[in-house]
Amino acid sequence: MTIQLPDFKGGFRAYEPRKEPLAATPATPLTSRTVFSAAHVVADPFADSTPDSPAAVDWDATLAFRRHLWSHGLGVAEAMDTAQRGMGLDWAGAAELIRRSAAEAKSVGGLIACGVGTDQLTGPATLDEVRAAYEEQLALVEESGAQAILMASRALAAAAKGPEDYLEIYGHLLRQSAEPVVLHWLGPMFDPALEGYWGSSDLDAATDTFLEVIAAHPDKVDGIKVSLLEAQREIDIRRRLPQGVRCYTGDDFNYPELIAGDEEGFSHALLGIFDPLGPLAAEAVRVLDTGDAKGFRELLDPTVELSRHLFQAPTRFYKTGVVFLAWLAGHQSHFTMVGGLQSARSLPHFARAYELADGLGLFPDPKLAEERMKNLLSLYGVTQ
Repeated sequence: MTIQLPDFKGGFRAYEPRKEPLAATPATPLTSRTVFSAAHVVADPFADSTPDSPAAVDWDATLAFRRHLWSHGLGVAEAMDTAQRGMGLDWAGAAELIRRSAAEAKSVGGLIACGVGTDQLTGPATLDEVRAAYEEQLALVEESGAQAILMASRALAAAAKGPEDYLEIYGHLLRQSAEPVVLHWLGPMFDPALEGYWGSSDLDAATDTFLEVIAAHPDKVDGIKVSLLEAQREIDIRRRLPQGVRCYTGDDFNYPELIAGDEEGFSHALLGIFDPLGPLAAEAVRVLDTGDAKGFRELLDPTVELSRHLFQAPTRFYKTGVVFLAWLAGHQSHFTMVGGLQSARSLPHFARAYELADGLGLFPDPKLAEERMKNLLSLYGVTQ
């Protein structure tokens, strides 16, 4: 039996769905790498909401997905870009998400780190207001018992006059943080409002400022997450980090080689693509735990085509593909997103995502995924 999938030229192609999922293996703790999945939120499809209204979240389904990730040995990076932070999920929603997920992590012994930003600021802000907003969010995350991830701030990008403002704001936050944090450098391909972060659009100059922050407070920086989609730049930054400061790759294009590493080091991971890849990614890292880098690459390399597809420009809409695959995989009962972002990708894009994910064996129930794909096609007027 085949399914007719729309292509990118206005036609259709026949695809024969997979019959069996990827073989499941027992979950054991990951030892050689610390791996976080940046998890999506599940919208409430029955809420009477609009793209401009506060997010309506299905908390039960959202927390169930986090338990799924923890059950495979992955950590959860909460309230990050993948959770539509700043793209439908406001600070009030993010704060509730952090509280609930941190409590859930404590109850099951799961690893969790949460995003700290300034998104309660909705208009132009001064540097003092940016600092206060960061402090408010940092306090909430620390009170929840989760590790803090200092995210890039649109408000800081708009208010800062140069590198010295970044040095002052981040230095202040690091001095007052109770525990070591993760610093997150999110590139403008993920959020155009972050152009020129660290005080310069020249990435070499920006890198120097970023590393200057870390060098001044190495005891307060657990690690960095670099999301610039440039593998060599991440490697160069990784090699310049102080002893004991980790690099968590955020490169959804080149993650297998960066996690595998080289003779001079490797990256840990904090990735949005590890939301749909969770079980497969965890299995690959377990292979790497045995010292088998070749086996690790054999498992993870074939997933890059799917990741590059989901994260294609405009990259910030990758969340749509992530949630689409969660629906096909049975992790949620609907394909509805916060802010109505289920409309952010085309039907041919969804069709290719389904084909690639099914080919990898990512769907626990391939028949359910096929039925749901057919339902979506029918909604768009495609008959089989």
